Amino acid sequence: MRAIVLLEVVLAVAASAADYSARQTTRDGVDIVVLADAPRHTEVTILPGIGNMVYQMTVNGKDVLRTPPALAEFKAKPGMTGIPLLWPWANRIDQTSYYVNGKLYAFNLELGNVRLDANKKPIHGLIGTSSAWKVVSCKADAQAAEVTSRLEYWKYPDLMEQFPFAHTLELTYRLQQGVLQVETVLHNLAAEPMPVAIGFHSFYRVNDAPPGEWKIHLGARDQLVLSKEVIPTGEQINVQAKYPDPLPLKGVRFDDVFTNMIRDSNGLGEFWIQGKTEKVSVIYGPKYDVAVVVAADRDNVVMEAMSAITNAFNMAHRGTYKDLQMVAPDGEWRESFWVKPSGF
Repeated sequence: MRAIVLLEVVLAVAASAADYSARQTTRDGVDIVVLADAPRHTEVTILPGIGNMVYQMTVNGKDVLRTPPALAEFKAKPGMTGIPLLWPWANRIDQTSYYVNGKLYAFNLELGNVRLDANKKPIHGLIGTSSAWKVVSCKADAQAAEVTSRLEYWKYPDLMEQFPFAHTLELTYRLQQGVLQVETVLHNLAAEPMPVAIGFHSFYRVNDAPPGEWKIHLGARDQLVLSKEVIPTGEQINVQAKYPDPLPLKGVRFDDVFTNMIRDSNGLGEFWIQGKTEKVSVIYGPKYDVAVVVAADRDNVVMEAMSAITNAFNMAHRGTYKDLQMVAPDGEWRESFWVKPSGF
């Protein structure tokens, strides 16, 4: 009898472990990592060598993120899709220089690694499609499937020239019970405090209704007024007074910054989009208090997780932004956000 009970326990553990898998492989000449949650028919594909971005997430074969381009095409001409990382700043800076710790740092545009928007403003950081990431752990157990990759920023002179704070980044993608956790750890190796204006320019979608029939929940109290160059002016608008909840997206155009997140008892905030029954929620950890929403009647809605507002460095220096987070020398910054699909 005891042997039978032990066998049943072993079989149960084996079946539970088989629920999750994490594998490194190659597809169309591109190195990928695939995390799978078999009972919930959920897969997440990550491209460690192209920005370490989440390239695709599916539930029952349906895309949770914007439908990705073909991998071979994307390798030849990488851009932003899925869940790309914006670092060392998210979105725009209002000039080709910025202040940190009271010092002015100017970009060296001749290096060619600073992207400028249509208004010649530096945008979206430096490592969105970087090949400098290295996988350090890829595993699955009875609880989850996960992969951790590291970028040793301090090793790259072209990066240090633009943002001269020695540090490392670690990203862990963890798939558990159909929910994707994106955990970031920053280690400041510099002798001065390092600012944290990180963001993830994530493209989400639902499939059971056209975009004009989608609706959105704006889980923040404040919307920032932006200039014509999409830079915060310092003014703000009360979200609840301006928009219904949820807000139908038909005819609505957003490229806007929301902050002062509405939190639950665990300190978590939430934005979501929904079609008929399909829904994608973005759950924000306490250190993510900003969401940029981009929506324009297309087949995806951007709901960025950000630790600081657009142009945070310079606004903090001018005293018009008080919430810029800093990491002390030898210190660590750690936070997560979660992507939770339902109804797929």
